[in-house]
Amino acid sequence: MGSTTASVLLLLLLTGAPAVLALTFQVGDVAGWASGVDYTTWVTGKTFRVGDTLEFKYGPSHSVSVVNKAGFDGCDSSRATQSFSGGDTKIDLTTVGTIHFICPTPGHCLGGMKLAVPVLAAAPSPATPSPKSPPLAPRSPRKPKTQPPSASPPANGSPSESPAPSPFSMSTTTSPSPSNAALKGVMVSYGVMGLTMLLMYCAMN
Repeated sequence: MGSTTASVLLLLLLTGAPAVLALTFQVGDVAGWASGVDYTTWVTGKTFRVGDTLEFKYGPSHSVSVVNKAGFDGCDSSRATQSFSGGDTKIDLTTVGTIHFICPTPGHCLGGMKLAVPVLAAAPSPATPSPKSPPLAPRSPRKPKTQPPSASPPANGSPSESPAPSPFSMSTTTSPSPSNAALKGVMVSYGVMGLTMLLMYCAMN
């Protein structure tokens, strides 16, 4: 039997325990509710509790009346709180205290057909075990703070080298343009040479 099935059966048994504890007493046992029975002796040794039931079985010449203590002592059914005459009467015990019964047929109560039943409180119900709380899950250890990844060496273990710059990416260097002063000097030199050649041409002619 699985643990789940066993738990369900146990819960059902515990739930139905109060109903199992409630008893039904047949008044007078096999003799029933009749003349010539000592009901004081019949009550002795029995425990009656709230929730139990008294069953009166009797013939057509008898009946059952619920009376107070004075009616019980005086065999007086004129102030009965309840009266039954069906031949098979079941009375549930609902309050704590002594409940009194007599047979109202003349002479029957005086002949001993009277019953006083002391009623106790209902038996305490078995405590239903409460389900255990599941154990707390252990706390997971805190994860260390992640460090920023450091530059790892290449797979072959050699230090990484910066790739050689592409020749197409290099900027072309140009010679600086001559300054204005140098340009003026060249023009003056050309002017002097031209003037010298002109003078020599004139002298030769």
